[in-house]
Amino acid sequence: MKLIDTHTHVFLEQFDEDFDQVIARALESGVEKMLLPNIDSSTLERLLMNSNENQLLPMMGLHPCSVKDNYEEELELVANEIESGKYIAVGEIGIDLYWDQSLKAQQIDAFKRQIELAKKYDLPVAIHTREAFDEVFDALDETHDGALRGVFHCFTGNQDQAKKALSYSGFYLGLGGVLTFKKSGLDKVVKDIPLDRLLLETDAPYLAPTPFRGKRNEPSYLVHIAQKLADIHEMSIEKVAEITTKNANDLFRL
Repeated sequence: MKLIDTHTHVFLEQFDEDFDQVIARALESGVEKMLLPNIDSSTLERLLMNSNENQLLPMMGLHPCSVKDNYEEELELVANEIESGKYIAVGEIGIDLYWDQSLKAQQIDAFKRQIELAKKYDLPVAIHTREAFDEVFDALDETHDGALRGVFHCFTGNQDQAKKALSYSGFYLGLGGVLTFKKSGLDKVVKDIPLDRLLLETDAPYLAPTPFRGKRNEPSYLVHIAQKLADIHEMSIEKVAEITTKNANDLFRL
């Protein structure tokens, strides 16, 4: 059984003490590739230091929560790095209005400009959205064309939002640990979505699935998310792994 963790931050300091063991456990559990989304300039060195051409594949982007007054400088770095050709995607990017709405306009601007970079270099986007589905959809309505493709990372929206997200050709929903939470309601949303529009992710070290909820997440826990999706769709975990791995390979051209 082969799985791909399409969104994991194993390059962060939470894994400094046991990074090699974390990666070994992931590979042992069947997670053959881990895709690493950047956060901002402060994480770039770590990202590249912990990437390789085989299992740990980097993305480049400016996280919406890192959009500050200096975001123009950050975007210049993103553009220069993407031009280097070292990255498999533009991410993670998006809009997050949960913590702070004072830089909403700057977040929207940064999101659109990174979408344009993705289109220019024919790369997929990994979209982060929190309390901002309407704003993200507005931006995509404006910028989406046949060339743009990507994933709504850590999707936790409702059925209408899922339908809208999947109305964009070339887009997938990324499912993480929240799928395993009893009261999330995400199982009811996912039940009606065909597997060929879904990806699996951990978002480690965050949002660990049941039975590890509240603890540090890691890529080896992806099997618990895959099993939950298998239960929802009433099929084998092997079939879920086969389809979602193909989806990841297709989207990121691995």
